[in-house]
This record gives sequence, structure tokens and C-alpha cells, in this order.
Amino acid sequence: MIRALEPGDRVGPYRVDSLVSRGGMASLFRGTDVRSGRNVAIKVPHPEYEMDVLFFDRFRREAEIGRRLDHPGVVKVLPEEQDGRVCMVMEWVEGRPLREILDEEKKLSPERAERIVIRISDALGYIHAQGVVHRDLKPDNIMVDGHDHIKIIDFGIAGEARGRRLTFAKFTKAMGTPDYVSPEQVKAKRGDARSDLYSLGVMLYEMLTGQVPFSGSNTLTALNQRLVCPPPPPREIEPSITVQMEEIILRAMERDPDSRYQTAQDFAHELAHPEQIAIGSREEERHGLVYATPRQRTLSYLALALIPLAIFALLLIVAHSQ
Repeated sequence: MIRALEPGDRVGPYRVDSLVSRGGMASLFRGTDVRSGRNVAIKVPHPEYEMDVLFFDRFRREAEIGRRLDHPGVVKVLPEEQDGRVCMVMEWVEGRPLREILDEEKKLSPERAERIVIRISDALGYIHAQGVVHRDLKPDNIMVDGHDHIKIIDFGIAGEARGRRLTFAKFTKAMGTPDYVSPEQVKAKRGDARSDLYSLGVMLYEMLTGQVPFSGSNTLTALNQRLVCPPPPPREIEPSITVQMEEIILRAMERDPDSRYQTAQDFAHELAHPEQIAIGSREEERHGLVYATPRQRTLSYLALALIPLAIFALLLIVAHSQ
């Protein structure tokens, strides 16, 4: 049962101290474990979602995954000791979201961006080794402290690597955030660890250029672009980016998951050792795609225009089959 919380309330051994944020679907409170005195975060769904089965499934899965994971780069969900309330108690994370940092600073230095992404890669490597895919990796879900140590948060749409494939009926709830979602998730496929690496590539692109690679007048346009268009080379936006760094970003963002980094460790290794990257045929191939002929561009735009119709048709098929 969902019950509203107020400062001074108790949730098992945890005391509610103050409201931190009131999001669209849940409120976050700062609290104290009265046994140890340590700070905790208490996440409570809004009462109006009490009858939303899909939301509760997501909330329960987030809690279960959070209790199972144990890594310094991943927010820890504490053991369930509540008093029947629907809520989640987590370790308190110092710092602020990477989204806030990027909004304030626009771009990060290559050294800082590399440091943060390597640390995210380390946490992702652990998560993926546990058979979990985050599926909604974005700057909002990365907490960064004063020393650039990170915590990955919000496993609300995370899933088991061998979990069920997504269907169009669940498309909008499970595809992740449009700016960072992978091409395979746009196609309503389940996605795997390489989907998270695509999202991390987009984040690195944004950290260094100050903008995301795909945007448009509406969400659907931005989603469609990544299915038929290569990302604009980051060095065209920010010339100070090295050729090696551009290669790393574009490899992470390959449309075909088989052409991306296959593990977070591979991604981190090339970031740490850019001198080992061989620049040659892959770069020429990419530039051939970016600087396509007028006919190739026309065909790409035609395919882009047809995608919304195809998605609409598939949604109609699913609706009529239910």
C-alpha cells in the first residue's frame, strides 16, 4: 500500500528527514538509519500509481536488481526492512547528476570526460557480468561527486540480459530516453550490454561537443535519424577532439551492435590507450557514409520518412491482435 510520507515519519528503522525531489512518478526523501546514523535515500511512488501494474513491476524490478548489485559505481539498495509500505531505501549518494554538470558547463575537458566515462565503463562491466542491462543510461542517471567518482542510478527499466524480448505494446515504456537510446531499442528489440555502450558513446559525444548527435523537431524524428543516418563526426563540431577520440565515439555508436565495442572493458581500454588505435579503413568508410552522394542522401531521407508509417502500421497490428 502506498502512503504519503512527511518529515518525521518512520519507515521501519529509517526516519524521514526532508523531501529532496518530487518526480513524475515518485518522490525522493533524505532520511536517517536510526541504528547507525548514516544517511539514506527513500524513494516512494505517488499514490495515484497504486493500481498501475506496469509501474509496480518496474519499481519491484529496480529494487530487486539494486539489492543484488554491489559495486562502488552502482547505487546500493538496502535490504527490505520496511513496515509494509511500498518504498525503496537506498544508500545516500553525494554529488550531483551529470546532466546538471553538462547543463552548467556545456562541455567537459577531454581529460575529465575520459575519466568519467572510464569509471562508468568499469561499473557497466560489473553490471553486465551480473547479467543485467541498464537500458536507460543517460546523464540524469549518473551521479558525480567532487572527485569525479560516479554512481549509476535508476534501474527502473533495467532487465536481465536473457529476459523477454520487447514487444511494440511495451515499446514506449521500455526503450529508454530518446536522445541516448540505441537503434535496436528503437526497433523494439530487447537490446543487450552493447545497447548500454551505445548510450555511453552518445554521452561521451555530448560531453565533448556540447550537443547530442541526433535531434529534431520532435522525438520521433530524432529516433528515426539513428536508424538511417550516421552521427555527424564530432570533430566537425569540436575540432579539438583527436582523431583517436572520434574513432572511439563512432565505434561505440555503430548502428550494428556487432560492430561496436563488445564489452565495457574494451571501451575503457581504448579510452585509456588511444595510441593503440589504428586509424585507416574504418575512418574512410565512415567518411564515405557521412559525405554521401545526393542520390544516397535522397534515399536515406526517403527511408527516414517511411519509418513513422511502418511503426504506425505495426502498432495498429498489435492493437488489433489484442
